[in-house]
Amino acid sequence: MYHINISIVVSVYNEEEMIRIFWEDLNNVIRSNKELFQNREVLFINDGSTDNSALLLDEISAGDNSVTVIHLSRNFGHEAAMYAGISYARGDAVICMDSDLQHPPECLINMIEEFNRGFEVVTMKRKHGEAEGIMKKFASKIFYRIINGLSDSKFEPNASDFFLISKRVAGIVVEQYGERTRFLRGLIQTVGFKKTSLDYVSPGRQAGKSKYPFSRLFFLSLSAIASFSHIPLRLGLAIGVLFGLFSFIIGAYSLVMHFLGNPWSGYTTIVVLLSFGFSLIFIITGIIGEYIGYLFNEVKQRPLFIIDRISEKKAPAGTDRKGEGQ
Repeated sequence: MYHINISIVVSVYNEEEMIRIFWEDLNNVIRSNKELFQNREVLFINDGSTDNSALLLDEISAGDNSVTVIHLSRNFGHEAAMYAGISYARGDAVICMDSDLQHPPECLINMIEEFNRGFEVVTMKRKHGEAEGIMKKFASKIFYRIINGLSDSKFEPNASDFFLISKRVAGIVVEQYGERTRFLRGLIQTVGFKKTSLDYVSPGRQAGKSKYPFSRLFFLSLSAIASFSHIPLRLGLAIGVLFGLFSFIIGAYSLVMHFLGNPWSGYTTIVVLLSFGFSLIFIITGIIGEYIGYLFNEVKQRPLFIIDRISEKKAPAGTDRKGEGQ
């Protein structure tokens, strides 16, 4: 019987309270399905943690031949950490997940089953649990409605950074998608090939706190929209046309009132129009500024990640590893 090679990429940032719990849960799943995980590697990506996460990860790698820890030189962000893991993964199937147990390890079984059925992209759709606030659920719903409305590509609502991709898809993502501004959970849905999605329930946190406050999620949403749509850049033209039409109507009405001997007091109108007009100008300027910022990052061509060191009990033979990302 042919056993597929499985790479499990786990991003870690200041999760000292959760790492041992996560590793125990993941190990339980692996031990319960030894045949399925016979050929495996677990890649922990330490994204510049400032707590004891690095030490705990080194202890785990020292006790297990299948574990490799890639320590990044600083915090490059979750997207870059996942990309680093995908770059170093050698499995036929590459699974990305977080170490805070918001992505349940038991779901790996169903994901691999879908891969064995021929699916090269398996996205995991989060079913919001009671632990999540109403505001977060509402924001997620609005975000996917907006991005699906603005983009030519259609994304699975509530898709997460918990997914499986084939070795072929992983190679395409690493070698052919070189942009610095990334929305990985969306990007893997645009490469094509046979794909499917599964639902999962995100459990409440056992320890620690989320590293993604609402503000970071907001800016990630802006990056995602900028990555997959240029329609916001057309907003200035659309608003300009509408505002011009509105101004024409107001001007015509004022002239009619003037010739009828009932001139319209213009002070309030002028104040309102100026305030409204300037606010639109600044909004459009801000949108253009965001896109220019993304272009600036692309032009600089700085590495997505830089590796400080790699910890493993036994280095796999025949590997060629580099010290920085593309």
